[in-house]
Amino acid sequence: MRPVIAWFAPDLALVAATVTLFYCLFLFQGYRKLFRDSDAGWHIRTGESILATGRLPRTDPYSFTRAGEPWVAWEWGADIAAGAAHRAAGLRGVALLYGVGIATGVWLWFRLHWALDGNFLMACVFSPLLLSTCNIHWLARPHVLGWLFLLAALLYAETSRAPFGWRHALTIAAFSALWANVHASFFFAAIIALLYAAARRLPWWAVAVAALAPLANPYGWQLYAHVFRYLTDTELLSRIGEFQSFDFHTPGSGQIIATVILGIAGGTLALRLGRWEHFALAMLISLLALRSARALPLSALLLLPIANAAITRTFERDGVFRGFHAYAGRLRQLDRQMIGWMLAPAAIAAAYFLLRFVPVGFPPGEFPVAAYAMVPPEARLFAPDKYGGYLIYRSAGTRQVFFDGRSDFYGAEFLKQYSRMVQLRPGWRAAWDSFHFTHALVPNDYPLVEALPQIGWQTVYRDGTATLLVDRARDAKSAGRVED
Repeated sequence: MRPVIAWFAPDLALVAATVTLFYCLFLFQGYRKLFRDSDAGWHIRTGESILATGRLPRTDPYSFTRAGEPWVAWEWGADIAAGAAHRAAGLRGVALLYGVGIATGVWLWFRLHWALDGNFLMACVFSPLLLSTCNIHWLARPHVLGWLFLLAALLYAETSRAPFGWRHALTIAAFSALWANVHASFFFAAIIALLYAAARRLPWWAVAVAALAPLANPYGWQLYAHVFRYLTDTELLSRIGEFQSFDFHTPGSGQIIATVILGIAGGTLALRLGRWEHFALAMLISLLALRSARALPLSALLLLPIANAAITRTFERDGVFRGFHAYAGRLRQLDRQMIGWMLAPAAIAAAYFLLRFVPVGFPPGEFPVAAYAMVPPEARLFAPDKYGGYLIYRSAGTRQVFFDGRSDFYGAEFLKQYSRMVQLRPGWRAAWDSFHFTHALVPNDYPLVEALPQIGWQTVYRDGTATLLVDRARDAKSAGRVED
């Protein structure tokens, strides 16, 4: 194929990435579902604040319960990207940013298959497993960018060749430092480097560089300490839904189960083939995935390519399915001649254009989109963490919230108190009164909707999503002070 034509003829990786972009944003309804976690709201507003002031927030700017207390904005790089996208194109820009991020992850995933000499057709068969497993965590949040760093790190470890010199050191250092300023998963850089150094595929100094380069962040070593405390605080993590084990009885979970099984099986086969670094990585990721739903996408992203390579080499060694592998090899040779990158900007532009015709934003069935306008600006508002990020976004950070999704900031004791109130457990009333709320904005299915009227609160607004209640006694006292 002529070189000029090759730039317009997309290979499988680019075709899959393009399909994923449009599937994510439109068929999957990413224009809404990417915002089904309200943390996107405070990430956007934090990024805009950094862009406007040129400074990172060092204390909490968003809550009245922790106002002024030290806060580590550990994903500030991703926040800036989201803030810049929002400045340029509103929530459409943010949706496009993360849609392109997800699509880029698919492109890197296929490149990893090829770097590992995986079977072309098997990569195609595994791709639905990738999408089905990852889309449980397709959100407009920084972890999507963390996936890209993980894939790139493993791809670099697989494709780097001796001799290793100062250029490799600079590449690893710059990559690891950038990762640390985008997402807290940066410690995987050192883990991957350690496994590949032990397997004599990377020099040992690469481990030190990957471990120390992330110190080039605004918080220095304190970022390491903060991430370590957060990820080892079992009392806190046990109260966060996404850190709990996935319910494998959920309808449609069959493909996720298949992904986990393939990841473990692929790692075991890799050990038989002498690739013990693949085995160690597979066991580590599988353990994390079984313990936490948040880690399940890592099984699909990292372990399916490893499984492909291990299965392919095992079959080739044993002389099984020779015709199948020969045919797949010919397809891969044809695919290798194509590039098609000239079409990528056109696909992104088309996706952005189509986003103008769909209702991009936080789903009104999950967030108080209509109820927000009914809340007085001066209200001391109770709202669950599910609403916190949305309230921060909707008010451009001006409304102080009771609670939002920054669980590492609020801590386990606060979450205990919060759980006591929303579940109406013994002592909830004392905890409730200690915060002196004037209004409460809660989902309709919360027990508080029925409990608060029994202690003198009144419902002033309700729609299909949320209920707004007011403490009339406290309102009357406030009015009396105003009249005096």
